[in-house]
Amino acid sequence: MNRRDLLRRFGAWPLMSAGLGAAGALVLPRSAMAADYRALVCVFLSGGNDGNNLLVPTDGAYADYSAARFDLALPRDSLVALSGTSAGHAFGVHPAASGLATLYNQKRLAFIANVGPLVQPVTAAQVLNHTAVVPPFLLSHSDQVAMQQGWSGDEDASGWAGRSLELLPADLRHSVNALSADNDRTLVLGRASGVASFRPGGARYWGTADLAQPSTAATQSLNRMAQWQFSNDYESEYARTFGAAVEESTIITQAFLRSTTPQGDFGSDDLSRNLRSIAQVLPAFKAMGYRRQVFLLHWGQFDTHTGQRGTGERTQDAQIATLSQAITAFDAAIRAAGMDTDVTTLMMSDFGRTLKPASGGGSDHAWGNHWFVAGGAVAGGQVVGQLPSLKLGGTDDFDRAGEGRFVPTLSSDQVGATIMQWMGLPSASLLGAFPHLANFSRRNLGFMQA
Repeated sequence: MNRRDLLRRFGAWPLMSAGLGAAGALVLPRSAMAADYRALVCVFLSGGNDGNNLLVPTDGAYADYSAARFDLALPRDSLVALSGTSAGHAFGVHPAASGLATLYNQKRLAFIANVGPLVQPVTAAQVLNHTAVVPPFLLSHSDQVAMQQGWSGDEDASGWAGRSLELLPADLRHSVNALSADNDRTLVLGRASGVASFRPGGARYWGTADLAQPSTAATQSLNRMAQWQFSNDYESEYARTFGAAVEESTIITQAFLRSTTPQGDFGSDDLSRNLRSIAQVLPAFKAMGYRRQVFLLHWGQFDTHTGQRGTGERTQDAQIATLSQAITAFDAAIRAAGMDTDVTTLMMSDFGRTLKPASGGGSDHAWGNHWFVAGGAVAGGQVVGQLPSLKLGGTDDFDRAGEGRFVPTLSSDQVGATIMQWMGLPSASLLGAFPHLANFSRRNLGFMQA
């Protein structure tokens, strides 16, 4: 079985629009410039960010928030105000998130309230009475990370972005549709397609082979190895995977070679370095003719069972400051590159955290959480969805002890489907990428502009 036969066996494999020629030279897509380039950049906050202290009501609901949070509550006068009212409330954000507030007030950022994985719409009363179907493994880090990203708890390990990319029209599919900055890549993994590895600066050097120098002996040898074919299925699959990795690394190397240093006040932390690198290559990918891409990166240590407040680098307070600066710098870089409406940034996390503090000045694992989405194509300046009741044991709390664990009122699938429709996913293909949407009446939450 050769490589072509193996690809034919996996009939859903995306059509390749770029590849390596016989000498290892990069063959670019036919178009010289992508006329309608669109990219999603997903920043996944690892550990479970406490959304209760990211987005806070400043109206009458603040009294419930303050009474329930005790020493975790942010003083009302410290919150950075969001303009107007939305979702029936006035809001402010964590004092370290002033950059996010600026984007919100410029209508470039929207918060998504009380979102999480759902099989079907469900209430706290139904959960308490065991009369509703809920996702398995709630409150488990590894399982909920995968479920937020589209895993359904079965043998299909793919995620909602990866499945969506495979269902795009053929002219939008290519070998670097899906990119991940680490090995935790459920979101961008398709049912039959792989994920390109992305790191700051790219993977230009493979031992002595320099992918930017295809005429050198070492690089030519590497590219010949990438084209080996075998009759044994296992050897053939290994060769195919190796060849795809060389191809993807070569494309990313070429993108970095064509790029320039992005504008924006980026910090020196890992999140800023990754976002700076993405901002650097996005204009190059567009110029090279690639039209749709999803980037995934995980960052942070938000499992704050203790020590959530304070100045230490692992506190939520410090990490929110880093996040706000990095997102603001990334947004500025995208605008400076003339890609204002081409790129959307989505913040996700494992799950929310209990409204009631845990011992040691932290919070415990919960379910519903607050996310945000940013970019020029976002209908910003609004809070999408519904703020839960901030009363311990209230109408949205499914915890029998009244710890403040909220049942989501919006599904992560609804959020993903809204963005992937903006990316070009046909309405007829929605259920192929988001099977649980069959149980929801709203399949587009309306926060993306055409």
